[in-house]
Order: sequence, then structure tokens, then C-alpha cells
Amino acid sequence: MADMQNTPKPDIMDAVRKFRTRFKNVGYVLIVLGVLAILFPLIFSIAAKTLLGWVFLLTGAAVLYHAFQSKEWQSAIWSGPIALMHIALGVYLGFFALTGLIGLTFFVGIAFLAQGAFEGMIAMQHRPKKGWGWLAFNGFATLAMGTLLIAGLPSTALWAIGLLLGINFLTSGIAFVALANAAGE
Repeated sequence: MADMQNTPKPDIMDAVRKFRTRFKNVGYVLIVLGVLAILFPLIFSIAAKTLLGWVFLLTGAAVLYHAFQSKEWQSAIWSGPIALMHIALGVYLGFFALTGLIGLTFFVGIAFLAQGAFEGMIAMQHRPKKGWGWLAFNGFATLAMGTLLIAGLPSTALWAIGLLLGINFLTSGIAFVALANAAGE
């Protein structure tokens, strides 16, 4: 047991060095997808919403199948309505191109408002300590983004989800490439 504790852990950068080309390739793909999503946010917004719709369709079908197969289970009767809600939401998001974007953007805005409020509380808990201002700035910026998303509806629904995905893909791709480059040094 003591021998395992004394065994040196491999350097995390050794794994990155070993797969450096893969890290770069994934990074480049994410960068390209990120730039495309930023340039064409409506297309990526619809694609994300449609994919989410298909996830709800598949989970609804699985839960409905389970409800019918588990007739002896007393609570199976309640699984049916849950499954039907998933299926209905899946059809709504998956097959109607623009209708679900407003609702999805609204919920992203609500999530940003909640996140910003919690981040503000975290910042206040760290207030006398070094770096608390960055926490507060992040909370304020997240609150502002949530407010802008909701206040700008319905027009923000046409670009917001795709733009946010694009920024996420772009920054993730840059991080992968930077990590691979750092491992090569």
C-alpha cells in the first residue's frame, strides 16, 4: 500500500505530448466550427435546437417503452405522461425550425441570470481576498448577458445560441492547440 503512494504520478503533459497531433487536430476542427458558428449563428442555433429535440424524442421513446413494459410497476402510469412530454418537446424542437429558438434563448437567459447572481454571492464571500474583483466582474458580465438575451427577445433568438456555441468552440479549440504547442516545447 505504501509503495503505491510513493510511486511518482506520470506528468499530465506526458499524455498531451503522446497525443499532441490529436490535440492539435481537435483544436483546429473546433476553431473552424467556432468561426463558422460565429459567422452563421442562425444555422448553428437551429442545428443545436434540432439536436436537442432529437435527444428529447429518443429519451421520450425510451421512457414510453419502459412504461409499457413495466405494467406491474405501480408508478408506470406516471412514466407515460413524462414520456409524452419528452416526445412533444422533441417534436417541437426537432421539427419546427424557428419556433423553439425563442424559448431556448429565454431559458439560456434565465440560466445566465441565476448563474450571475450566484457568482455575485461567491464574489461577496471572497470580498477581502485577492481576486474577488474578477469574480464580481464575471458575475456582473453574466447577469448582463442574461438581461440582454431576455430583453432582446425575439430577435436575440436568431443569433444568440449559435454565437455562444461559436465562442465556446473557438476558445476550446484555441486551448487545445495551445496545450499541444506547450507540450511540444
